Formats: sequence, structure tokens, C-alpha cells
Amino acid sequence: MNWLKEFPAAVTVCDKEGILLEMNDKAAKTFESDGGYALIGKNMLDCHPQAAREKLEAMMKTRSKNIYTIEKNGIKKLIYQTPWYQNGEHAGFVELSLEIPFEMPHFIRG
Repeated sequence: MNWLKEFPAAVTVCDKEGILLEMNDKAAKTFESDGGYALIGKNMLDCHPQAAREKLEAMMKTRSKNIYTIEKNGIKKLIYQTPWYQNGEHAGFVELSLEIPFEMPHFIRG
């Protein structure tokens, strides 16, 4: 079962050096103008402007998360970038990009 292929959020996975290993259909569509699926095997650091590249390099070095929202072309997204591990060893980073409503409920549960 490959549920991730058509999952409605963009998912990209890179190794420790930033080489793109996988992306789903939504990610390929999101990055279509940059090459889409042809980006697999390329370094994702090369796809970012200098300031973003420096931030990503620092995250990779410290294995830290980066979570934020953006608005682009009238669409609001939650971006969640986090290290991933295989057998307990750091293996790279995953980025989830989910379209979210501009206004949404927030619940505090106890």
C-alpha cells in the first residue's frame, strides 16, 4: 500500500547531505517548475536562496526542527521540516507542506 503517493500534502525526503530521495505526487506538482520528480537525486540545498540555504545547513548540522506557516498565491500552508531516523541513526530530513485554512479552530485539551 503506497498511501503517501497521492496524499494531499507535499512530502519530500532527503538524506543527511540534502540529496532528495523521495517525493510524492503533491511535492512533484509543487516543484514542477523546478523539475518535479527529476529533482530526486539532486541536492535540495541547491534549490534554495542563500538565506534559506544557510538556515537549512544549520538545521542539518544541529538536527533541529523548523515549523512555520506561509502564504503564497492565496494559499496558506503549514511547513514542518524535521530530521528522520533509521534504526536510531539520523538519516536526513522530511518536509511536510500542508495546505491549511486561513482561519481554523484551535482546541486546548486537558
